[in-house]
Amino acid sequence: MVLLVAAHVSLLLLFDLGGHRWAALSILTGAFAALWWAVRRLPPETPAGLLLAVAAILRVLLLPLPPTLSNDALRYLWDGRVAAAGYDPYALPPDAAELAFLRDGLWQELHHRDVSTVYPPLALGVFTLASVVPVEPALQLVFLKTLFAMADLAACGGLVYLARRRGLPVTRVAWYAWNPLVVLEVAGMGHVDALGSALAVAAVCTLLSRPAVSGLAAAGGVLAKLVPLLALPLWVRAASRPRRFAAVALAVIGLTLVLPVAVRGVPPGLVRYGVSWEFNGPLYEPLWRVFSAVGTPDVVSSVLDRVKDWTELYEPVNRLYPLNYPQLHAKLLLAMGLGVLWLVSWRWRDPVAGSGRLFGGMLLLSATVYPWYLLWALPWAALCRQPAWLLLSALLPWTYLAQGTGLALWPWLFAGIWIPFSFVLVSFPRWSST
Repeated sequence: MVLLVAAHVSLLLLFDLGGHRWAALSILTGAFAALWWAVRRLPPETPAGLLLAVAAILRVLLLPLPPTLSNDALRYLWDGRVAAAGYDPYALPPDAAELAFLRDGLWQELHHRDVSTVYPPLALGVFTLASVVPVEPALQLVFLKTLFAMADLAACGGLVYLARRRGLPVTRVAWYAWNPLVVLEVAGMGHVDALGSALAVAAVCTLLSRPAVSGLAAAGGVLAKLVPLLALPLWVRAASRPRRFAAVALAVIGLTLVLPVAVRGVPPGLVRYGVSWEFNGPLYEPLWRVFSAVGTPDVVSSVLDRVKDWTELYEPVNRLYPLNYPQLHAKLLLAMGLGVLWLVSWRWRDPVAGSGRLFGGMLLLSATVYPWYLLWALPWAALCRQPAWLLLSALLPWTYLAQGTGLALWPWLFAGIWIPFSFVLVSFPRWSST
C-alpha cells in the first residue's frame, strides 16, 4: 500500500506527464505492480473504510496534474463556457466566428477545433457549472476534476455495497478503487466517463431496492455519456419492477435527449466522431487492413455499378461511392456485431457480470479505444475479478506513446497490448460475480 501511494506521489512530482511519457508510464507500470502486491495481501476482513480512504488519498494526489496526456478536460471547459455565454456548443465548433470573443489561451490548446461538441446534456451541464466558477481556468479544471473524483469515489462505495450484498470479498473493490489507470484518468486527466460510469454503478445498486431511482440513475448515465444505452434492456430485466424502471429511464431520456435530437437532428460532432474517429480498436485495426488487402472496395464498387444498371437510380447510388472504403466497411461490420451483442444481452440475468460483459464487448467492437474508455468495464471486472480486463488496465496506458512521441501504434505497440490481453481472455473468459 505504501508503494502504491509512493508511485502516485512520483507521478505528482513528475507533474507534466505528457512531457515525460516514458517516465510517467514506467512509474504507472510500477504502480500496477504495487497494486497487485497490495491487493493480494489484503486480509479478508479489511474495513471498507480503509479501502475508500486510500482511494481518496490516491485521487487527491493527482488532482493538481495538468491534463497533458489527454486534454479533453480543456474541451469540457470550453463547451461549458460556450453554453454559459448563451450559445449552442452542439451547433458551433470552437473555430466558429461567432465564438471569437471567447478565445483565449484555453482555446489555443484545444484539439479538433472544427468539431462541435459530442457530449450529452448532463455532461454539458457539469461543464457549464465548472466554467462559471469565478476563478482562473486552471482552478476551474481542478474543480471539474474534483467533481469527477467525488463521483468516482461514490462509485467505489457502490461497489462495496454490491460486494457485500452478493457475499463477495470487499477487498475485490480495491482492484478498481486503487487502480492506477482509474486514478490517473479521473483525478489526473479529468475524464467525464467517471460520471457516467458512477451513475451506471448507482443504477445497478438500486435495481432491486428502488427501481425508479435506478431508472433515474441509468438515464443520468446516458445523459453523461451515451454508453449505458446498451445496458438498458439488461437492467430492465434485472429490476425488481421492470416497468417502473423502464418508465422512468425512458421518460427522462426521451424528454432530454431523444426529443431534442428528433427536432434538431443528430449533432454533427457526434456524426463526425462515429464516421471519422479511430484509434486502437482491437478488432477494427486488423479488420480494416484485411478488407483493404482483399480489395473489398473493388467488390462493393462492382456491386454498386450493377445496382445502377439494374435500377437506373444513378444519383442515389452515386452518393454511396464516397462511403466505399475499408475503414467504414469494418465499422459497419463491427456495428452489426454490437447489435447482436445487445440483443443477446437481453437474455442475461446478472446485472453485474452482464454489465461487464456488455461494456467489455463494446470496447472490443469499437474503432476507438482510449485508456479512459476502460472506466466502463473496470468496476465490473473488479467485482468479477476478471483477469484479462484488469491486465488491460495496466497495458492500455502505453497507447499514450503513440499519441505524443511519434511511435507508431501499429503493429508492435498494438500487438504488445492486445496479444497478452487476448491470451488471458481466451484462458479466462468467464465473467462471474460469485
